[in-house]
Amino acid sequence: MSDVITIRVDRKTRDRLEKLAKAMDRSKSYVAAEAIRSYVDLNEWQIGEIKAALKEAEAGDFAREEEVEAVTRKWRRGAGKVAKARA
Repeated sequence: MSDVITIRVDRKTRDRLEKLAKAMDRSKSYVAAEAIRSYVDLNEWQIGEIKAALKEAEAGDFAREEEVEAVTRKWRRGAGKVAKARA
């Protein structure tokens, strides 16, 4: 079951929504609902991750210097391989 809401968007966004809906062979309502659902999902996830990270930080749960160095070395090696492959 779905509920009806009313939102205001600028004319340019409305026009883009109409074009997108037409290209997808969907209604504007469907496309807008999917966009809102996606936005809410992403932002809920990000806020959850931020809150979890803050909890860890407040508890003093930080990576040790050795762990940070190991990850840095790993990424440097990976970046070097990518650079060589592109050359």
